Amino acid sequence: MWKKRAVGWLFICISCFILLLVRLMEIQLFNTETFSKHNINLLEESVKQRTQELVIDNGRGNFLDHNGEPLTHKTATVLVLFPFLKKMDWDIAKVAEIIGMSKDSLQSSIESAKKPFAYGEPEPIELTNYQMDRINALKIPGVFAVGKKFERSEIPAEQLLGLTGQNMKELKKRYPDKELSEKTLIGISGLEESFDEFLLPEGKSKLVYHVDGGGAPLFGIYVKYVDPANPFYPVNIRTTIDKNIQEKAEALTDQYQIEKGGLVLLDIENNSILALVSRPAINKKAPFTGSGITNQMFKQQIMGSVFKTVVAAAAIENNLDKPNRLFNCSKKINGNPEPKYNYGMLNFSESFARSCNRTFGELAKELQQIDPNMLEQFALKLSLTGSVGWHGDIYHTSNFYQLAGEDKGRVFLSDEAKKDANFAAMSGIGQHEVRGTPIAVANMMATIARGGQKEMVRAVSKIEYKNGTTMVAFPEKNLKGDTISPYTAMKLQKLLREVVINPNGTGRWFKDLPYKAAGKSGTAETGKYKDGKQLHNKWFAGYFPYKNPKYALVTVNLDVPENEGGINLLFADMVKMLYEEDK
Repeated sequence: MWKKRAVGWLFICISCFILLLVRLMEIQLFNTETFSKHNINLLEESVKQRTQELVIDNGRGNFLDHNGEPLTHKTATVLVLFPFLKKMDWDIAKVAEIIGMSKDSLQSSIESAKKPFAYGEPEPIELTNYQMDRINALKIPGVFAVGKKFERSEIPAEQLLGLTGQNMKELKKRYPDKELSEKTLIGISGLEESFDEFLLPEGKSKLVYHVDGGGAPLFGIYVKYVDPANPFYPVNIRTTIDKNIQEKAEALTDQYQIEKGGLVLLDIENNSILALVSRPAINKKAPFTGSGITNQMFKQQIMGSVFKTVVAAAAIENNLDKPNRLFNCSKKINGNPEPKYNYGMLNFSESFARSCNRTFGELAKELQQIDPNMLEQFALKLSLTGSVGWHGDIYHTSNFYQLAGEDKGRVFLSDEAKKDANFAAMSGIGQHEVRGTPIAVANMMATIARGGQKEMVRAVSKIEYKNGTTMVAFPEKNLKGDTISPYTAMKLQKLLREVVINPNGTGRWFKDLPYKAAGKSGTAETGKYKDGKQLHNKWFAGYFPYKNPKYALVTVNLDVPENEGGINLLFADMVKMLYEEDK
């Protein structure tokens, strides 16, 4: 009997031992990087227990403005101190003297430190090259003056550049064949998302030292510098943004209290984004909540009378713009009297300058009778619909799009609607189902200013290796498809200028700007209400200087009451600011 019990206990012990062995093999050999349902990287956690480190550079690529100035980060030379200094006798007075701080301040910061830190964090003191050389010449273990990468507290064009975050599931989905730490940052919006594959880190640059269970140095006071040592990475994304202009544009947008909306500024010569502001701003404390992460300049909006530019182009090419033809602008589209905007009888040019709804409602119906697809065709010719952001084949990637999340705009939602005369009339004044993005409206103005040549909009000109050589270039590219004729473009240019110089034009406020401007206003009913008041989208889209066009600018204020939220002052001050910049 006792033999059976002994055999039984032996069998149980062996089984437990085997199970334990299998478990240890699972931990040590098979699932070291994805242990348990939480996918814990045991190798990383083991190293973390035995080391303390200060990351100098997380290894992710950087964004630069068109002059090469960093946008999202800055590199500053700082004093790095290690906590084991509190147990050492070192020349603290000399270091304090070099950086111009008190000995007591240095001592206090070290006494409270549990890990390596940059002195003065969260706003570390920046050192000069002279100070750096003097500190490092002292060769004090645990005291270093190094260049460290810091994220800017205020990032210009934040919605355009985008955000990053940690998402292990998405990381594995995007890059199933790459060996990446589960804590690798990935782009989740904007250019960070579009260019994510290029921005992925090769590894971090960091200062590391090994510790025992109590946090004391394990191998003396030896500190190791760890660096991927790849001269080509991380890469730099050279954007087309002008940091100086961008910051001034953001200040002006906030000065005029644009709560929802913003502006787009294009360089007409190379069709690149010089500045882009979207409001509401991103909530720093909870960036992924609310609508702050949404780039309103890439989202389709109701544009109102700005769309009359498309109707005018179609009317010109179909010979409906007879100068002696008069339209009854004392009536609404439906034929009822117009008590508020009673303009009397106006010709085509005057109707455009004063933004007469009756004229463009009638023209839209006439165009629809010629061809129900006419408005859609001319919206596409003017790049108001379709994707306008740079796209094409690059490197190992086909059909690459720079502007992630860009809406394409539209004129009608159904074939039935485009055949309905009443819907055509409403569409002719930019209402009903007409939608367009501010970036596309800006591109339409740039297209007209260039004489009808439509191009893709660039936000990035090239990707550079760390050593400054070009990895990928994004050349200027034309948008495919039909375009308006140079003659039509010339007539549109005159119409847009008339909006400004006509004493009764909707853009007469811009007549005396230092740069002669041309453009079109828009006030669109949104169908939304707040406190019993109907909300509107208010636009002014144009270009300047008129004779030698350099800039295309769109300013828009979304969801504001009719008698509030004007956009004219923002447009005017942007023109004045750019004039001063160019002097």
